[in-house]
Amino acid sequence: MRVKFCGFTQPSEIKTAAKLGVDAVGLVFYPPSPRAVTSEQAQLLSASLPAFISVVALVVNMPEDELIKLANSVPFDIIQFHGDETPLQCQKLAGAVNKRWIKALRINAEQHSAASINAQINEFAAAGASSILLDAYHPDKYGGTGARFDWRLLPKDSSLPIILAGGLDADNVAATLDLPIYAVDVSGGIEIDKGKKDAAKMRAFMKAVKRDRWQSVTVTDAS
Repeated sequence: MRVKFCGFTQPSEIKTAAKLGVDAVGLVFYPPSPRAVTSEQAQLLSASLPAFISVVALVVNMPEDELIKLANSVPFDIIQFHGDETPLQCQKLAGAVNKRWIKALRINAEQHSAASINAQINEFAAAGASSILLDAYHPDKYGGTGARFDWRLLPKDSSLPIILAGGLDADNVAATLDLPIYAVDVSGGIEIDKGKKDAAKMRAFMKAVKRDRWQSVTVTDAS
C-alpha cells in the first residue's frame, strides 16, 4: 500500500512526513482551499524533501498558461487534476508541461455505481492517466471534506490503479488494506487544524498502514 499525505504548508511538517516514509506529498494550488500554497511556498516545501518522494501538484480547473507557469517554477512530479477536467483536457494540459497525471473523481452513491465509475476510469485511462483518485462528493467543494463515500462502490477490475481518499485516519485506514486499491491519500485525518499537520497523527497513520516497518522508527513532533 502506497501513502500520500496531502495539503502541506510548512517545511518542518513535510520533513516529518518524509522521515516517516511517506511515498508522495501533495501541494494544493487552489486558492480557495485553506491548504493552498503559493509557488514560493511550494519551492521551499519541495526543497525540504529527499529524493524518491513524489511531489504531487493538486490543481482545480487551472488554465493552461497558469499550469505552464507553475511547472516552470515548482519542481513537481505529477499533476492531480481535482476539478471538472475532462479526459481530453487532462491529456492536453499534462502534455503542455510533460508531466504524468492522475484524475480525482468525486463519488456520490446516488449518482454512481461500480460500473459507472469503471466507465469513467476507462475514459481517463485511454487519455493517459497514471492512476485514478476516488474521493467523496460534495456539492460545493473539490475535496478536502473529511467525508467518506461508500467503499462498496470501488470497482474490482479497474483499468487504472485506484488511490482512495476521503475521511481516512489512523483509526480506519487499516480497513482499506483488503480493498482493491493501490494507495491511500489523507489530509484532514493527519491534522490538528486545516493545513497544520500533526506529527503524532502522521506517525499513527503510517503505523496502521505499514505495521511491520515500525518496530524501530521514532519521530519527534516538528511543531
